[in-house]
Amino acid sequence: MASSTVSWAKAQISHPLSSSSSAVDLGFFKTSIPWKKRQPNRSGLRRTNNTIHSALQSPSVLHFPKQPYQSPVIPREDISVNVKPKTHHQPQWNLLQRAAAVALDMAESALVSRERQHPLPKTADPSVQISGNFAPVPEQPLKQSLPITGTIPSCINGVYVRNGANPLFEPVAGHHLFDGDGMVHAVSIDNGSASYACRFTETQRLLQEKELGRPVFPKAIGELHGHSGIARLLLFYARGLFGLVDHTQGTGIANAGLVYFNNRLLAMSEDDLPYHVRITSSGDLETVGRYSFDDQLKTAMIAHPKIDTFSKELFALSYDVVRKPYLKYFRFLPDGRKSPDVEIPLSVPTMMHDFAITENFVVIPDQQVVFKLQEMITGGSPVIYDKNKKSRFGILSKNASDAKDIIWVESPDTFCFHLWNAWEEPESDEVVVIGSCMTPPDSIFNECDESLKSVLSEIRLNLTTGESTRRPIISESEQVNLEAGMVNRNRLGRKTRYAYLAIAEPWPKVAGFAKVDLFTGEVKKHIYGDKRYGGEPFFLPRDDNCESAEDDGYILSFVHDEKTWKSELQIVNAMTLQVEASIKLPSRVPYGFHGTFIDAKALTNQA
Repeated sequence: MASSTVSWAKAQISHPLSSSSSAVDLGFFKTSIPWKKRQPNRSGLRRTNNTIHSALQSPSVLHFPKQPYQSPVIPREDISVNVKPKTHHQPQWNLLQRAAAVALDMAESALVSRERQHPLPKTADPSVQISGNFAPVPEQPLKQSLPITGTIPSCINGVYVRNGANPLFEPVAGHHLFDGDGMVHAVSIDNGSASYACRFTETQRLLQEKELGRPVFPKAIGELHGHSGIARLLLFYARGLFGLVDHTQGTGIANAGLVYFNNRLLAMSEDDLPYHVRITSSGDLETVGRYSFDDQLKTAMIAHPKIDTFSKELFALSYDVVRKPYLKYFRFLPDGRKSPDVEIPLSVPTMMHDFAITENFVVIPDQQVVFKLQEMITGGSPVIYDKNKKSRFGILSKNASDAKDIIWVESPDTFCFHLWNAWEEPESDEVVVIGSCMTPPDSIFNECDESLKSVLSEIRLNLTTGESTRRPIISESEQVNLEAGMVNRNRLGRKTRYAYLAIAEPWPKVAGFAKVDLFTGEVKKHIYGDKRYGGEPFFLPRDDNCESAEDDGYILSFVHDEKTWKSELQIVNAMTLQVEASIKLPSRVPYGFHGTFIDAKALTNQA
């Protein structure tokens, strides 16, 4: 096995417009298991050298640049400074463990061989899920004095960080974009100059797989479906039984959300506790470890906790897919002290990626995408759309000690993967929820023929009558898929006029972002340009003064040019939608998930 995370292998991907193949560095670890040739493709997608050139469920083809992307050459002096030496030691297994490892490896090889006799659905095919700029990259040690076009506003001083999925090893079998190992990309800005680094979040899962030299932890979406998913779970727990892996310290990938709370940057995915990632004084990143809030947090926490700017508290949920209670709510005081868990009564485990807060309430979506592990027995996916279930929202006091006073309001056929904001309107006794309603609801997880739609909607929940209404905010003539974004975080939980949302077209790429007037439905767009795509637009207020104009600030977003294969961080004036500055990055930044900004003053108190 290689000695550190900066050792990589080249994966060959052919240029879709050329008969010859070109090398594109996918950032896979050198000891990753090679793919074997699969059976002939039956899906109708064009293959070249066993690679599908398409994006997640998108009919469009991912076109690579005529010049291949070149892996950044990491100078040896940078490695010695920024990366702690890691020496690989063969696991000290006894005779029984070695025999068990051989037997289980043989069983896994037989399973993989059987799986490769059948084409994978696009939602689990790594050739689809991590092609183009969804492909992983190697770690990038700190690079300073980056080229800048324009002028960075003087009020921006701190670090912009964004999370994403970046598999360390080439997938052995099925792989969904959401299954990749967490990697944080950081751009530090100091008085007009900028630096960049990206690092894996060193989860217990990643460290163990790195030590073993291959992936052994099951992938929740890409692999855990049907009978083969059951077999993979049995293999994994058998390895645990023999002490070949340790799942007691968490199995999460920490690839989705980021929040800065109680002087700590936390990387999160809803399958585990958060991980504490520290930003060094130079602007580099290092993983401190799995964070339990001083042993107060015993269960996983979803990737979208909410910070109330006024109370400085953090609010969160935790769901369980196996045993009751399926859902718990809790909060943390500004000093990190945790409240007792509030058990939320649910009849079935529900997929709950996000929720919302208002000044006095938490808004909990109990929707129609649920976990049914028994579906695996009949060969299906454990994440399904249950058309017989009623979608509803639960309204619970932030300070509740139990769920006896929760108010449930039904909202038929509503599925919001993300909720952008919510607020109270006392004059009508309503809670207003702003979210993107997605159809088909489970299309991210399961392959379907219907085109995905994500409609920005206003949902009104009447606490007196128990009734709800829902309407699209944007007129039908201007309708676009809007996913990933935010409102002014200084006003989260209060009435807001503007939302800044990614224009997810062609799905799942992001062609630009929209500034939407939630009152009038007016849409203003910032488009990145031909073959240029980005991700979540992050709104950074000019200052923390809540009396300032709501849209007085800047939008930060990574943008990748698929013609030149170069990436940059754009800083766009949120009032005018004009680019103020563009920071040229030293290496490719894959399309990713969610981010945050930590002000330089806040970093001085970092734990």
